[in-house]
Amino acid sequence: MNPKPTTVQYNNWRQAKLPVLDMRARPPVSVIIPYYQTHSTELPKTLAALERQAYPRDMFEVVIVDDGSEPPLTLPASGPMNIRVVRQERRGFGRARARNTGARVAAHDILLFLDSDMLVESDWIAAHAQWHCAFSDTLTLGNRAFVAVDDINADTIRRRQGSLKELFSDRPADISWVQEILDRTDNLQSKSDDIFIVVVGANFGMRKDFYELAGGCDESFTRWGLEDAELGYKAYIRGGLLIPVREAFGWHQGRWNEDRDDKNRSAQSWSGKVANLIAHPILRPNKSGRTYAVPQYVVTVDAAHCPGDRIVRAVEHILADRVHDLVVRIQTDSGGDCEGLERLRDEFGPDPRVRLAPSGATLDDFPASPFHISLPATVFAKDMVYRLRIRLGDAVAAFAPLPDGSSVSIARAWALNRAQRTGKSVSDFGNTRTISAKALDIKPVGVEDGRRPTGSLACARERLQAVQSTADAWPFVKWAAGATWRRAADKLKRRGTIER
Repeated sequence: MNPKPTTVQYNNWRQAKLPVLDMRARPPVSVIIPYYQTHSTELPKTLAALERQAYPRDMFEVVIVDDGSEPPLTLPASGPMNIRVVRQERRGFGRARARNTGARVAAHDILLFLDSDMLVESDWIAAHAQWHCAFSDTLTLGNRAFVAVDDINADTIRRRQGSLKELFSDRPADISWVQEILDRTDNLQSKSDDIFIVVVGANFGMRKDFYELAGGCDESFTRWGLEDAELGYKAYIRGGLLIPVREAFGWHQGRWNEDRDDKNRSAQSWSGKVANLIAHPILRPNKSGRTYAVPQYVVTVDAAHCPGDRIVRAVEHILADRVHDLVVRIQTDSGGDCEGLERLRDEFGPDPRVRLAPSGATLDDFPASPFHISLPATVFAKDMVYRLRIRLGDAVAAFAPLPDGSSVSIARAWALNRAQRTGKSVSDFGNTRTISAKALDIKPVGVEDGRRPTGSLACARERLQAVQSTADAWPFVKWAAGATWRRAADKLKRRGTIER
């Protein structure tokens, strides 16, 4: 089995051609269950439900990661399923770390994550696995409901006739809040860029290599809440296809409102941390002047073969943009002027929003930043980042061609990542737009930048050097005529012939 990366546009997962899964060639699966002693009564029921899987028992293992329970979790020496218990040291609420531990020790490439208080229907594994057989970069999200089952034991679940839905048919159940987002986004097929918020850790699946590429769960989350949304965000930015798999249904043991106030307080306590990690307005307040751990925009300035003073001014224009949530990446020629590089280090070394980097993997340097902008160091425009984002709209990329053959561009990271994995163009994954340089009011660096007195010889020299095409000539002529008039006027004023 050699699954390939997805090639659909946006998150239109229904475009993906899902092959029929051969019953005789089903891939092996690892089911990972984080556990702590507070779920000691729920875990036996969770395992009893897994025993009723239609998936062949010799084709899946269950890895339970005990997050430092006291006493440690022990299971019977023998049983109908292949179960391993892996123990990790308790360091606060360790569900994120437990998922990473389980992924690390898992024997198989397909990873299904299940909370220890979930009861899954018999076709749960098969519903997830068919997608991961076909594609290498999907995140499958199972459905769930909340039901009280305190009066039901593991044997009842194990020996039931029919489905769990039939067993719980006379009980009130709460539907997950995820359903509202699925309805709003046409089951995640809209062009909305906040679909990652539906990812909850109780019931989802990924291939091991894509889980690792996304960075796994952030282990610094040591209280309940939002570590799964952060993982979903990273998977989305890496170009993963998020797929709601309604057939992969699970029942949460306990109604929705149980301990809800404590969970909400815990989630709210993470708001500042999450704002630093998820560069999206839904979780990051739009506060002018703030700098975050994960910048929303990465602006790469092509500085090869460009004078150092021009690079400095180009970078300063970007830093002055009305959008502050950005980092400037000065892409230098590794074989270029060492003295020029030293000047850039002196200028921007202490600035946390500026990085010097050779040509290379911008996506790897900033794997969680959603927008990437590139431009030559020879041009600038006031509030260029802001204007580019407005004109991008819901497209995957936008380009502004320049007279010298170069261009200014903005693209979504998920589309760039998907293009990189497949060898296709970014335009294969959604709409693209062309923007005129005039609409952005792009000018050559050195023109109207206010760094020199407007009539100085040095200013004139810089502006003349910035004339690289016939399109640049007329603005220079207008400026030169104006500068000549202003200098003459200044002389007359000094002589007292013009009233000040």
